[in-house]
Amino acid sequence: MNRDSSHRSDPPPAEVPPGTRVYAVGDIHGRMDLLGRLLEDIAEDSRYSPYDAPPPGRVVVVCLGDLIDRGPDSKAVVERLLAGPPPDGPLAGAQFISLRGNHEDYLLQFLADFSAAPGWLRNGGLEAIRSYVGHLPDGFVADYPALQRLLYRALPPSHLRFLSRMPLRHVEGDYLFVHAGIRPGVPLERQDAYDLMWIRGDFLRSAELAVKTVVHGHSVVEKPEIHPNRIAIDTGAYRSGVLSCLVLEGAGRRFLST
Repeated sequence: MNRDSSHRSDPPPAEVPPGTRVYAVGDIHGRMDLLGRLLEDIAEDSRYSPYDAPPPGRVVVVCLGDLIDRGPDSKAVVERLLAGPPPDGPLAGAQFISLRGNHEDYLLQFLADFSAAPGWLRNGGLEAIRSYVGHLPDGFVADYPALQRLLYRALPPSHLRFLSRMPLRHVEGDYLFVHAGIRPGVPLERQDAYDLMWIRGDFLRSAELAVKTVVHGHSVVEKPEIHPNRIAIDTGAYRSGVLSCLVLEGAGRRFLST
């Protein structure tokens, strides 16, 4: 029998470390109502395992960035994720990780330089500001220096530290978690921070298999999409009411949603 020696077998399925279950949460965008419901579902889900296996020994909740803007409750979302896992119940002892998205980047740019205001305000930044300061006096929206000062005074120091220290990526086994994606053809250790938070077209069009399977948000899809090289889970929660979560355990993949 002749065999084609050039044939390449499919790579083994991506896995997370043994005993670990990962819950990856898509873009929240100020929807504390949806995040609260999803965390309740995650807590209940974490108590069980498929196929009568024991519950996982380690639970990791990874939020893929864009916690803020567009929806009405950015402050509440940051406060909840800053608090981390509850002290008791199924998620006690879980690891909570919140990655930086382009909207957190927008906010930090604005705090450093008010000239960043137009881009941010066009993309939902005003909703985040209102969640911190409440009603805005007439004229403040167009007065960028005053708006910057107002947000500085209203933003709790703990929130600013949290937002400033958000990591850009997280790895679990064969999976890389980022907000937006990666630059095709560039080794993971050389990826640019801007691409991790902002990239779209070049990444979405690429079929290149990286060392890790990329789990990302940023680019809205109607429902979660599984591709050979990536999994997209931003289902536009701020407008759709659907906040999606990818559940990874061993080589298994499944989804939760609101």
